[in-house]
Amino acid sequence: MIAMGSLFDSLKESVLCGDGAMGTLLAERGVPSGSCFEELCVSQPDLVNGIHREYLNAGARIITTNSFGANAMKLASFGHESRVAEINLHAASIARMAVDDSGTKAWVAGSVGPLGSRGSEASGRGLKREDLFREQITALLEGGSDLILLETFQDPEELEIALRVAKSSGRDFGDKPVITLIASPESGRLPGGAWIGDLLESLGEQGADLVGLNCVNGPQAMLRLVEKIAPTRPLVVFPNAGRPSYQEGRISYGTAPEYFADLGRRMAQAGAALVGGCCGTSPRHIEALSSALNGLRPIVSKSHGTVTLQEDSSAPLPQETSLLDLIATGKTVIVTELDPPKTLPLEKFFAAAEAITQAGCDAITLADNSLAILRVSNFAVASMLKQRGITPLLHLSCRDSNVIGLQSELLGMAAMGMRHVLALTGDPAKGGDHPEATSVYDVNSVGLLEIINRLNEGYTQAGTDLQAKPGLVAGCTFNPNARNLDTQIQRLERKIRAGATYVMTQPVFETSLVEETARRTAHFQVPVFVGVWPLLNGRQATFLHNEVPGILIPEHVMGRMEGLEGLEGRKEGVELAKEVTRAVLDHFPGVYFMTPFLAYQTTQELTAFVRAR
Repeated sequence: MIAMGSLFDSLKESVLCGDGAMGTLLAERGVPSGSCFEELCVSQPDLVNGIHREYLNAGARIITTNSFGANAMKLASFGHESRVAEINLHAASIARMAVDDSGTKAWVAGSVGPLGSRGSEASGRGLKREDLFREQITALLEGGSDLILLETFQDPEELEIALRVAKSSGRDFGDKPVITLIASPESGRLPGGAWIGDLLESLGEQGADLVGLNCVNGPQAMLRLVEKIAPTRPLVVFPNAGRPSYQEGRISYGTAPEYFADLGRRMAQAGAALVGGCCGTSPRHIEALSSALNGLRPIVSKSHGTVTLQEDSSAPLPQETSLLDLIATGKTVIVTELDPPKTLPLEKFFAAAEAITQAGCDAITLADNSLAILRVSNFAVASMLKQRGITPLLHLSCRDSNVIGLQSELLGMAAMGMRHVLALTGDPAKGGDHPEATSVYDVNSVGLLEIINRLNEGYTQAGTDLQAKPGLVAGCTFNPNARNLDTQIQRLERKIRAGATYVMTQPVFETSLVEETARRTAHFQVPVFVGVWPLLNGRQATFLHNEVPGILIPEHVMGRMEGLEGLEGRKEGVELAKEVTRAVLDHFPGVYFMTPFLAYQTTQELTAFVRAR
């Protein structure tokens, strides 16, 4: 076994070549998609060993163990969570054997990837992230790894936890070094907003012996990132073989070995001391890269630290006046919900919107397929309202779109001058009129609020610079009808911390609950729009109370509406709504009217009632 100190000696003298991909190569060689590649170290060790030998013969001097996802959380999806030590021991010993048998001066890097879950998920299962990393890393070191490679991390907190564990574990095996690699978007900004240059410098200060980047980007994009970093320690870079494509049931990469090698050489000339390959690379790529790096000496920048991106002083986009601005002027703000129709004729909808606006409504709020029942796109309807000079407030549900789709819709809103959005988790699809549809839920309403907040800073979740700040005005929901109001208040606190700047409630039907809501939400210091629903008749009251989630109608209100139909029912419903509205305006800067079944004349009357006060 080669002394570890010689790795750093070698890095001072020459740029080293790393190995390439393992998973994509196993897939190319017939391992079925969805298999546990790490388990192959036990069931098919010769297959894994053969790939290590090919990389060594191609010129690789860092051999990475086949253990990227061999932690208990990821192995659990294959039923192998009890085999962490076994799989990692085999992974390290297979790579160790390949290096020792080759007689080549090379090092075994024990590969450790992210856990694949948020910290809250691990703790929810009674697991500690430190223990999960320690179990894997200890087995890799016991199996003969010369160093630990923490690769493809995007969460700085998780990577720092793994680094602390790796450094402490490494000391038990003779102070084994640790490499930390970040999977950075092409922009250089991680989903949480951190600039990779700052993070790399911080990781070095926290004890990482080598820092760098891997995965996500092809060689051209990775080169641009390297050129932005002025390393004070050897930089490690493992790009993908370009962008993937899906062909004949498999993911493939089309980057030619010669092209990959040329850009790898340019990365070394820009400051990389160890260059290898990630997804899609093969022994042919590494053979070409090894030849291209031959004879190069590492270049370390004379400047101190890493280059921090200059923040773009982007001006906000042209925007509509926000409801918050209206409240600041002392105006009583009226927001009215008008659900987009389930059918294509829209004439009645726009007649209702215009009538309510003329009566004094400040914004029309548009539900996003509420109750998972299909309606005309609220984005399209909002666009048409804008053309009529009416301010739309869009509900945005996490149910129907992934993080890419949610951001795309938000950016589309901003591009069209729309600002107001209500962040919703959304009702499950199985409870709607398309129960076979799939609910997405990449994030919940809190996660969506965090996304909106990030966009308002001028960056996407992937870190892309938007070159403008959309100025979105994000709100959240609150249900004062819930049996456990303390739990609802705690959820509301999380939403406001995540970026909510106003609150809209479920409909309230009694003045005492308005007063309780005012008391419980006063400390948040954000506007609360209490929902007021004018009941049309006794049958509707019974239906809402029994069948619509989030709506609770008190017994005494049910009693007042019981048996009332037609004009009598409407008259009593409006009187009840006016009583609640008076209480709302005694405590809050505005009110949120809900128009039942496009019966807009009722909401029009309530709007005029508020303006006449």
